[in-house]
Amino acid sequence: MRTSNLTREQALELLKQYNKEPFHIQHALTVEGVMRWYAKELGYAEEEEYWGITGLLHDIDFELYPEQHCLKAPELLKEGGVGDDMIHSVCSHGYEICCNVEPEEEMEKVLFAADELTGLIWSAALMRPSKSVMDMEVKSLKKKFKDKRFAAGCSRDVITKGAERLGWELNELFEKTILAMRSCEASVAEAMKEYL
Repeated sequence: MRTSNLTREQALELLKQYNKEPFHIQHALTVEGVMRWYAKELGYAEEEEYWGITGLLHDIDFELYPEQHCLKAPELLKEGGVGDDMIHSVCSHGYEICCNVEPEEEMEKVLFAADELTGLIWSAALMRPSKSVMDMEVKSLKKKFKDKRFAAGCSRDVITKGAERLGWELNELFEKTILAMRSCEASVAEAMKEYL
């Protein structure tokens, strides 16, 4: 069983050392919540904290070092007391995009697939009258996915490859990740109040 060297509070402090933009904090909290949901869903409940903290820290270097994304992360994480296994997991979400650390564990494959997808889902949610994922259906997400101009920064290629790595159909990845985002929408919104 994998455990984190850091508590959740320490991980959040570490994230905030290098991330000040509300958008980046919100994305980190969302991916954390999504990873926690997936840990329980896929039978890794005892590793929920590890999955969550990996999600929380996955973009630690992106705000300050976008050109060195996943390359600067090991240094920042090591300084913060993060273990080598988690550093590998964090970097693996940038495989073939900005680094050559391949996602091997199921958790790393989930992070690789879900990271980009959370961005697409959130962008789609903001277009809805509810501004929420609570009433989002796979069908409407598929329409947004097919429209390459919508949330153009969210790589459809990465999402597709992510589903393939997990051995899932795109629909399954969409459905699960919507449910995962529903599970944490309220807590993320609550945490973001300090940025309003």
